Amino acid sequence: MKISPYLNFDGNCREAFEFYAKVLGGKNLQIMTFRDMPPGQGMPPMTDEQKNMVMHARFSAGDTMIMGSDAPSGRYQKPQGHFVNVSVDQPEEADRIFAALAEGGNVSMPIAETFWAERFGMLTDRFGTPWMLNCEKPM
Repeated sequence: MKISPYLNFDGNCREAFEFYAKVLGGKNLQIMTFRDMPPGQGMPPMTDEQKNMVMHARFSAGDTMIMGSDAPSGRYQKPQGHFVNVSVDQPEEADRIFAALAEGGNVSMPIAETFWAERFGMLTDRFGTPWMLNCEKPM
Protein backbone atom coordinates (compact mmCIF):
# COMPACT_ATOMS: atom_id res chain seq x y z
CA MET A 1 0.00 0.00 0.00
CA LYS A 2 1.11 3.54 -0.72
CA ILE A 3 -0.50 6.69 0.60
CA SER A 4 0.02 9.87 -1.41
CA PRO A 5 -0.93 13.45 -0.58
CA TYR A 6 -3.32 15.10 -3.04
CA LEU A 7 -3.22 18.89 -2.80
CA ASN A 8 -5.81 21.38 -4.05
CA PHE A 9 -5.06 24.92 -5.18
CA ASP A 10 -6.94 28.08 -6.04
CA GLY A 11 -5.66 28.44 -9.61
CA ASN A 12 -1.91 28.25 -8.90
CA CYS A 13 -1.32 24.49 -8.97
CA ARG A 14 1.12 24.68 -11.91
CA GLU A 15 3.29 27.26 -10.15
CA ALA A 16 3.19 25.30 -6.88
CA PHE A 17 4.06 21.96 -8.47
CA GLU A 18 6.92 23.36 -10.52
CA PHE A 19 8.27 24.90 -7.29
CA TYR A 20 7.72 21.77 -5.16
CA ALA A 21 9.37 19.50 -7.75
CA LYS A 22 12.41 21.80 -7.83
CA VAL A 23 12.71 22.10 -4.02
CA LEU A 24 12.03 18.42 -3.28
CA GLY A 25 14.08 16.99 -6.15
CA GLY A 26 10.93 15.74 -7.84
CA LYS A 27 11.10 13.44 -10.83
CA ASN A 28 8.70 12.98 -13.74
CA LEU A 29 6.60 16.11 -13.21
CA GLN A 30 3.40 15.77 -15.21
CA ILE A 31 0.77 18.51 -15.52
CA MET A 32 -2.53 18.10 -17.37
CA THR A 33 -4.95 20.96 -17.85
CA PHE A 34 -8.67 20.85 -18.54
CA ARG A 35 -7.74 21.89 -22.09
CA ASP A 36 -5.95 18.52 -22.44
CA MET A 37 -9.17 16.59 -21.74
CA PRO A 38 -10.63 14.78 -24.75
CA PRO A 39 -13.93 16.24 -26.01
CA GLY A 40 -17.18 14.63 -24.94
CA GLN A 41 -16.26 14.02 -21.30
CA GLY A 42 -19.41 15.67 -19.98
CA MET A 43 -17.72 18.87 -18.85
CA PRO A 44 -19.71 22.10 -18.98
CA PRO A 45 -18.48 24.89 -21.27
CA MET A 46 -15.35 26.58 -19.89
CA THR A 47 -13.61 29.89 -20.36
CA ASP A 48 -10.02 29.90 -21.65
CA GLU A 49 -8.89 30.68 -18.10
CA GLN A 50 -10.73 27.61 -16.75
CA LYS A 51 -9.33 25.42 -19.54
CA ASN A 52 -5.81 26.38 -18.46
CA MET A 53 -6.43 25.31 -14.85
CA VAL A 54 -4.66 22.13 -13.74
CA MET A 55 -6.87 19.06 -13.86
CA HIS A 56 -4.15 16.78 -12.48
CA ALA A 57 -0.48 17.18 -11.56
CA ARG A 58 1.98 14.70 -10.13
CA PHE A 59 5.64 14.04 -9.47
CA SER A 60 7.63 11.55 -7.44
CA ALA A 61 9.87 12.54 -4.56
CA GLY A 62 11.80 9.62 -3.14
CA ASP A 63 9.31 6.76 -2.93
CA THR A 64 6.30 9.10 -2.60
CA MET A 65 4.00 10.41 -5.31
CA ILE A 66 2.65 13.92 -4.71
CA MET A 67 -0.47 14.82 -6.67
CA GLY A 68 -2.72 17.85 -6.95
CA SER A 69 -5.06 20.02 -9.00
CA ASP A 70 -6.77 23.36 -9.13
CA ALA A 71 -10.15 23.28 -7.40
CA PRO A 72 -13.13 24.08 -9.62
CA SER A 73 -14.07 27.74 -9.64
CA GLY A 74 -15.57 28.82 -6.32
CA ARG A 75 -14.87 25.47 -4.59
CA TYR A 76 -11.39 25.97 -3.20
CA GLN A 77 -11.06 25.54 0.56
CA LYS A 78 -7.93 26.34 2.53
CA PRO A 79 -6.19 23.22 3.86
CA GLN A 80 -6.79 22.56 7.53
CA GLY A 81 -6.28 19.71 9.95
CA HIS A 82 -3.23 18.22 8.22
CA PHE A 83 0.40 18.78 7.19
CA VAL A 84 2.54 17.32 4.45
CA ASN A 85 5.50 15.84 6.32
CA VAL A 86 8.94 15.68 4.70
CA SER A 87 11.50 13.48 6.46
CA VAL A 88 15.16 13.78 5.50
CA ASP A 89 18.40 12.24 6.77
CA GLN A 90 20.62 15.33 6.90
CA PRO A 91 19.99 18.48 8.98
CA GLU A 92 21.37 20.65 6.15
CA GLU A 93 18.78 19.23 3.76
CA ALA A 94 16.01 19.95 6.29
CA ASP A 95 17.27 23.53 6.63
CA ARG A 96 17.44 24.01 2.84
CA ILE A 97 13.94 22.68 2.16
CA PHE A 98 12.44 24.56 5.11
CA ALA A 99 13.99 27.86 3.97
CA ALA A 100 12.71 27.40 0.41
CA LEU A 101 9.17 26.47 1.48
CA ALA A 102 9.07 29.26 4.09
CA GLU A 103 9.88 32.01 1.56
CA GLY A 104 6.72 34.11 1.28
CA GLY A 105 4.90 31.77 3.66
CA ASN A 106 4.08 31.70 7.36
CA VAL A 107 6.37 29.88 9.81
CA SER A 108 4.44 28.47 12.78
CA MET A 109 7.44 26.70 14.36
CA PRO A 110 10.95 27.73 13.27
CA ILE A 111 13.20 24.85 12.31
CA ALA A 112 15.38 23.84 15.26
CA GLU A 113 16.64 20.91 17.26
CA THR A 114 14.06 19.14 19.44
CA PHE A 115 14.30 16.23 21.85
CA TRP A 116 13.49 13.78 18.99
CA ALA A 117 14.95 15.53 15.98
CA GLU A 118 18.13 17.19 14.81
CA ARG A 119 15.76 19.52 12.94
CA PHE A 120 12.00 19.99 13.08
CA GLY A 121 9.87 22.89 11.88
CA MET A 122 6.34 23.72 10.69
CA LEU A 123 5.10 26.27 8.17
CA THR A 124 2.44 27.11 5.64
CA ASP A 125 3.97 27.99 2.28
CA ARG A 126 2.97 30.84 -0.02
CA PHE A 127 0.53 28.52 -1.84
CA GLY A 128 -1.34 27.70 1.39
CA THR A 129 0.05 24.17 1.88
CA PRO A 130 0.99 23.27 5.48
CA TRP A 131 4.34 21.46 5.85
CA MET A 132 6.40 19.80 8.58
CA LEU A 133 10.12 19.18 8.08
CA ASN A 134 11.68 16.44 10.16
CA CYS A 135 15.24 15.15 10.47
CA GLU A 136 15.15 12.64 13.32
CA LYS A 137 18.05 11.98 15.65
CA PRO A 138 19.81 8.65 15.16
CA MET A 139 18.50 5.98 17.49
